[in-house]
Amino acid sequence: MLNAKQTLDLVLEKFKEPESLPKAISYMAFPVPNIPVYTWSFLNRLIVLWSGTEDARGYRQWEKVNRHVKKGSHAIAIFAPLIFKKKDEDEFLLKGFKSVPVFRYEDTEGQEVNYGRHLTPNFPLMDRAKEFGLTVNTAPKQGGYWGAYQQSTGEIKLCTPELKVFLHELSHHAHKLVLGELKNGQDWTQEIVAELSAQTLTYMLGVEPERSIGNSYEYIAHYAEQAKLSPASACLHVLSDVEKVLNLIMKGGENGKENPNH
Repeated sequence: MLNAKQTLDLVLEKFKEPESLPKAISYMAFPVPNIPVYTWSFLNRLIVLWSGTEDARGYRQWEKVNRHVKKGSHAIAIFAPLIFKKKDEDEFLLKGFKSVPVFRYEDTEGQEVNYGRHLTPNFPLMDRAKEFGLTVNTAPKQGGYWGAYQQSTGEIKLCTPELKVFLHELSHHAHKLVLGELKNGQDWTQEIVAELSAQTLTYMLGVEPERSIGNSYEYIAHYAEQAKLSPASACLHVLSDVEKVLNLIMKGGENGKENPNH
């Protein structure tokens, strides 16, 4: 387990990173389920986030939701106040803090935790998602992803307030409507269609395109490498489907064709 000094050193190092704190605050302000971490102090919530998770609990707290800490897992330290009541008085004194061990969701196993919570943020194209019959829910980050689309249930799950993640998952659904059904798993063509569509949508909407283009390029390059293609060649390969996805989302047509009523 990280001791108190190591944990504070982690926090101080994160404060030195120019964009670390604002980004963390935006995640902490994101609509979240009713889980223990969101009753903790803001500092403790930041410690949990910077430890690579959005859900951490004590050993017994995990047992209450039928999950168990994996053998060999290391705890992280949060801080609990030491409060004492003055003798014969109603006044309480804060005498310091103690470190308390907690474990990340990723370091536990057992019954899946239902984090879903209906979300109605002021995202552009949220109305379009509703027209598609999609539900949008939030969840703490787990499993290494920031968003997910379930074509069987018509659900988008978001673990971040980033607009482009929502647009990526929305593009997956539009691609499903174009194709009839998506392949299971992380198919490289489907992932590049969704990411290229999402990045293009940020330009079409005039919202944060420059800030997210670097991440999009890295994402596309990763999947292009799987196909042994350059990022540019991979994008050209899926360009026809991207056009259909964009037409379907922005114009409301079927299978990528413009609807004359829109």
